[in-house]
Formats: sequence, C-alpha cells, structure tokens
Amino acid sequence: MTILSFFTRASRAFNGHPAASKLLVLCTISSGGLLAYAESQSNVGSPIVDPNQNEPRKKRVVVLGTGWAGTSFLKYLDASAYDVQVVSPRNYFAFTPLLPSVTCGTVEARSIVEPIRNIIKKRNGEIKFWEAECVKIDAANKNVSLRANFDKNLVGNKEFSLEYDYLVIALGAQVNTFNTPGVKENCHFLKAMEDAQKIRMSVIDCFEMAVLPGLSEEERRRNLHFVIVGGGPTGVEFAAELHDYFQEDLVKLYPMVKDLVKITVIQSGDHILNMFDDRISTFAEKKFTRDGIDVQTGCRVVSVSDKEITMKVKSKGEVCSIPHGLVVWSTGVGTRPVVRDFMQQIGQADKRVLVTDEWLRVKGCEDVYAIGDCASISQRKIMEDIFTIFKAADKDNSGTLTVDEFRDVVDDIIIRYPQVELYLKSRHLQDVTDLWKDLDGSDKKEVTVEEFKLALSQVDSQMKSLPATAQVAAQQGTYLSSCFNRREHCKEHPEGPRRFKSSGQHEFLPFRYKHFGQFAPLGGEQAAAELPGDWVSMGHSTQWLWYSVYASKQVSWRTRVLVVSDWTRRFIFGRDSSRI
Repeated sequence: MTILSFFTRASRAFNGHPAASKLLVLCTISSGGLLAYAESQSNVGSPIVDPNQNEPRKKRVVVLGTGWAGTSFLKYLDASAYDVQVVSPRNYFAFTPLLPSVTCGTVEARSIVEPIRNIIKKRNGEIKFWEAECVKIDAANKNVSLRANFDKNLVGNKEFSLEYDYLVIALGAQVNTFNTPGVKENCHFLKAMEDAQKIRMSVIDCFEMAVLPGLSEEERRRNLHFVIVGGGPTGVEFAAELHDYFQEDLVKLYPMVKDLVKITVIQSGDHILNMFDDRISTFAEKKFTRDGIDVQTGCRVVSVSDKEITMKVKSKGEVCSIPHGLVVWSTGVGTRPVVRDFMQQIGQADKRVLVTDEWLRVKGCEDVYAIGDCASISQRKIMEDIFTIFKAADKDNSGTLTVDEFRDVVDDIIIRYPQVELYLKSRHLQDVTDLWKDLDGSDKKEVTVEEFKLALSQVDSQMKSLPATAQVAAQQGTYLSSCFNRREHCKEHPEGPRRFKSSGQHEFLPFRYKHFGQFAPLGGEQAAAELPGDWVSMGHSTQWLWYSVYASKQVSWRTRVLVVSDWTRRFIFGRDSSRI
C-alpha cells in the first residue's frame, strides 16, 4: 500500500471524528509535508472559481524607476488594492550614497545592490516588474512607450506600451554637464553603479600605465593626476576615498610612483561643501590641505580634452590648463530626455525640472505623480491667497481680524503654507500672532487686511527647493504610498487642511520633508555631520556614527551584512586592487 492510498483510506475512516482528524494532520506534517495533499483532498469536487471574476478591475499604477523614490513607494504601497507594474532599465536598487566607496574597493558593488524582484517577491505576485526603458510618456492617452535593451540576438518584440490609471514618475536625473565641451567624451561620472565600476578600473589603469618602462616623469605625473570637478558631497567623498586608497593600499603596490600622485578638487564656489555649515566646510578644507589634496575654489571649467582640463579663475579672470590622467565630473543633475519631452507636452517646457504641487501631483496633468530627483515641489505662496485667508478668518465680516479669529485658522495655515513655520523659526517668534507686534511694536488686538498682509509679506522668502538627495526621494516615496493606501478613505473623509478658496478640506496633508541630517566622509576615518537641532559633529567619532547609520539604512538584511563584512575585510586585508 502506498503512502498516498494509506492517507486516502485513513481520511475516509476518520470522517466525522475531529480528534482523529487532528491526529491525521499531525502525522501528515511529520511524514514529509503531505499536508498539501490533505488540502487538495478537501477541495475535491469543488469548482475552480476565479476570485477576480465578479470584482471590478483594479486601477493600474505604473511606476517608472527603481531608485530611492520608486523603491520606497513600492515597499510601503498596499499593492493588493492596485494593479501595480514597475518599469526600469535596471533590475536592482542601488544604495547610491556608497558609490564613492565602490570606486576604490572599500565596498563591493554587489554588496550595495538588491534585486527588485527580491523586494517585490514578498508581495505574492501583486507587483509585476518589466526591465525596460521608458522612451515616451503619452499624457493625453495615458500610456507609456517602453523598450527593452537586451542583447540584439534575443528573439521577441522589445518595444511595447502600458496603459495606466495612475503614473508615478521616479526616473531620477542625469549628470548636468552645462554643455561644457569635452565633458561627455573625456570625463567619468558618478551617478550609477556602472559609473563606479568604470572609475575603479580606470584608477588601476592609471597606476599600471604609470609604472610601465619608457615613460618620462612628466608622463607619469599626468597619468597619476586625478581631478574631481565639483566640491559637493559626492566629489569630496570620492577625493577622500581615493586618497585613502592610495595611502593605505596602492603605495605598497606601486612604491616607485608614490611621490607622483596628485589629487585636485575644482570648485566653482568659494568653498567646498558649501551646502553644509561653514564650520564643516572649513574643517574639510583644512583636512584636505593636510592630506595634500589640492582644492581649487572659484574656478570654472570651460573645456576638457583627453589630455588636459581648461578652467577660468574667477578672481583673476585668467584661463589656465592642467594635465590629467582621470577626471570625475560631479557638478549637479539635469533632466532626462524622456522627462523633458513630457514637460513639453504638459506646458512645462520653460521649467528646469518637472514641477509638482504639495501633494506630488504633476501640475497640468491628471493622475500623474513625480517623486525624487526628476521633480521639484512648487509650494504655493501665502501672498497669493492672503485676501481669501483673511476673509475666511473674519467670521463676523467686521473688516478686522481679532487674535481669536486668527487662531481658528492658524493650524490650517501652517500646514498648507509650511514657509510660515520656517519664518517664525528664523525670526525666533514663539507665536504667529507675534508677527503683529512687528508692525509697530504694540500689542495689537485687531488688524486690518492691509496690516495682515504686511505682517505676512516676508513669509514667502523662506520658500526653498528641496535638495536632490536620497533622503528627500525616500521620504517622498513613502508619503505618496501612504496617500495611495488611504485614497478611498480620504475621498469620503478628507484629512488635509481647509480649502481657503472654496469650501471643504483637502483630501491629504501636503508633503512635509523632515531633515535628519547629512554626512560628509573626509577620509582617514574622519567625517563631518550636520544633524537636526543645528548640531555639528566632526572627527573620528562621527565616522563611526556614519558607519552605523549607513549600515542601518540598507534596504535588506542581506546587503546590511555584506556591507559590514566589506568594511571588516578592508580593515583586516585592505582594499582589492585587481582590475575586476
């Protein structure tokens, strides 16, 4: 008798005896996992029913991109409520803040990437992924045209399209060359994993070329001159990583050229890390000077050739050229062509990036959202609505506003116009009504509409664009997923601030960015950090804080373990210098 027939007869014998049935199930589990058979037997004779047969079609959400914004959106989205389809030319998420570490082998490339299918497989097929590139967004017909960039020998149609009900654009940005001649042809970039891997190979090539026999000292110096254009966080961190790589590892392997290596950072502004606190900029410049890294501030690159880089010194108006072996261009971000084409369709051709409202909806286009580096939030100015705000607050229509009347709407004002709160902090004011005291120094009880307008006239000066960072993109993705998860509920029960220009409330609270600080690794196991509460930290202890934060922010336990093991390997064995 087979095991299968045994359990079949046993199930019939135990029919109607609950205790005996439980014993049968226990035996089934312990006998090699035949529970699946028991479950199938319970469904014998039952018709196969399509669970979606009588259900309405789910709204299709198409997500373009798998960077910080897109991945954060997918991680927290209730995918069971939508037909979610993800499109990206890369089938992985990369922890981009560690790309400078990849360029020098401090961290391996595979340690900071997580396949997208690993992320979405936990959703039981609720999310579909297509590895393809978006070539066109048709807003009028609500579809996107896509192209798969696989090997040309593979058979099948590589071009297809997807219709959408909601579109989430999270395509990121490309490097901004400012149309500088020779940059695309002769510079390395540091935006993607492929860029970091190319730089790693090129650094080794420079050293291997420099030690070949028959080269003059001038040729060796040129090959070993590494130039970084851009003194922002990415450029500074790469310069620091490269310096540590040479001092800790390469100097032992190439001792014959140890005195010929030079690292130069070119910055158009007056200081490197100028988006940080002045104390951090000064600390970084002094440390680079001690390390022998040449920092050229106030210089603008005008052209790059295969042998030299030409720049203009702003203070003197002079143009000079310096030879190079490798140039890394890290000077900001620009709009991708597919996004630029979409902007022209919807009347945003004159904008620098895709413009959204406070709810991350693309202005001028229904059911399209944009998050991450490809978009910028256009915060509404309070002065545009100043008269409607006054009218809404003036409940007795007296033509003046009392303190109590204003307090009834102040919470909605601060939520709808976050620049009000920023302005109060900048002026060290405890309460919004303290603005009235600035009018003439007296403790006013009522204000007219003109006085009200005057009190808030400087508030909009606090409006600033959010930086194109991973932190901003991740928060936007998380926020947008929460809006999608509560969409049906908020249509019936709006949860946002009141509408001053009409009755009712907004469906959602506007997006609010919360800054958790930023790091700048400076090499030599030292780092600088600007943390919430205007707290500035610099030195060795900050580097260990950087290690802990970056390890904890990895997207999975797998990458977390790999990154920590790479750091440990580097401390014990040093960095790998093979050209792989």
